[in-house]
Amino acid sequence: MTNVAFTGPDSGLLDAVVRAAARGGGDYAEVFVEDRASLSLRLEDGKIEDAVSGIDRGGSVRVIRGLSTEFGYVDAVDDASLLGLAHELSRSGGSDVPEGVRRSASAESTGPAPSVSAEEREAVRRRTVSNAALLRVADEAARALSGEVRQVTAVYGETSQRVWVAGSDGTRNSDVRTRKVLAVNVMAQRGTLLQMGRETLAIQGVSGGFSEADVVALATLAGQKAVIMLDSIPAPAGRMPVILSNGFGGTILHEAVGHGLEADYILKKTSVWEGRLGQRIAGEHVFAYDDGVGQGLWGSAKCDDEGTPCQRTTVIEAGILTGYLTDRLRGGKLGLPLSGNGRRQDYRYLPYPRMTNTYFGPGSWTVDAIIADTPRALYAKSLSGGQVNPATGEFVFSISEGYLIENGKVTTPVRGATLVGSGTEVLLNVDAIADDLDVKSGTCGKEGQGVPVGAGQPTIRIRELTVGGTSIG
Repeated sequence: MTNVAFTGPDSGLLDAVVRAAARGGGDYAEVFVEDRASLSLRLEDGKIEDAVSGIDRGGSVRVIRGLSTEFGYVDAVDDASLLGLAHELSRSGGSDVPEGVRRSASAESTGPAPSVSAEEREAVRRRTVSNAALLRVADEAARALSGEVRQVTAVYGETSQRVWVAGSDGTRNSDVRTRKVLAVNVMAQRGTLLQMGRETLAIQGVSGGFSEADVVALATLAGQKAVIMLDSIPAPAGRMPVILSNGFGGTILHEAVGHGLEADYILKKTSVWEGRLGQRIAGEHVFAYDDGVGQGLWGSAKCDDEGTPCQRTTVIEAGILTGYLTDRLRGGKLGLPLSGNGRRQDYRYLPYPRMTNTYFGPGSWTVDAIIADTPRALYAKSLSGGQVNPATGEFVFSISEGYLIENGKVTTPVRGATLVGSGTEVLLNVDAIADDLDVKSGTCGKEGQGVPVGAGQPTIRIRELTVGGTSIG
């Protein structure tokens, strides 16, 4: 769904903008240009409630002086707008602006608004019709499971984002990022008990879409989760072993460990992992990665939003902390190499160190062997919301789908369970890792902006963790 009417900024223009921005002095000057086409649909109770498509295009300029940043953006990509912005930032003259404070220049956009041809409008209409039909398939498949299904919400979204980056150090890079996602939420009810099931299907970097069979399977799985949880009992509470399923179990690694590895927290010394490179933080069987180039993974890209090539960074190797996640500003101050983690929501925002696709590496166990080896535990199949303190890694996560493990077997579903602990505790207590690595798609929020990320893991067993519940187990 790329907007073919815009072929991209001329390389000569990018060079001129960088030169103009750097004229007032500073350590680094950069221009970022973006063109994004998007489509989103939402179905609720069998009806399409929202259908939105559009094109968003603009550019930003940044000048770094020490830990200060001069920044501004324009909602256009013509010569006058971008050069005018660069000249204005250059004239601002390097006043002492604290790190993280954005000074938005007031350059006026003079270029034309993004245009859409008749052919592109027709293509959007066809995609809207075909994907609305898939959402209805999801609704019908979920409701066919049980009369206890009360509500189905299905959401489809696609984006085609093109970016161009140029910097005063000679950086020149560009990227095309295509993403499509379909999410199904199912609510089931029995008496006064309500339970939810959610599943997401995402593809990145390919031209195809979702098949009807894929959608049926997705909606069926979401519906089954909701209906199964109607048979749940109140979760036990106390210290006990916890088995975290693959896929969304990786939310704990992302939130309780990954954020603390981002270089802005390291530079400000507000991370529990600051100063711990080279130290043992987990057993020798534990490996973890931030992988910006994994094929098809939701957070993958050719380059980050500063033009640095993305890469696979090993952050934990055989239990040793080996890497932080850097952007240009903080990585330079820390004397660390660029890892390709300078990311931003769009051209209106400053880049920050952000994760891409973060996951534990696979182990040698099978899932069945881990369960059979565990006399008693809580089995967390899916996590939902939670809270994390990046400075300490302490967290509280809710479990949306959980089960008891008794005598080495998965038995009764439980509800109302939470996991309470810290990233340091989890890493030290991981004593078994399965071979079923799966990475799920999501959106990570930080500094008021969201970026697409992957979070995942194989099934893991945590030797002991605090479980919050409503019965004493």
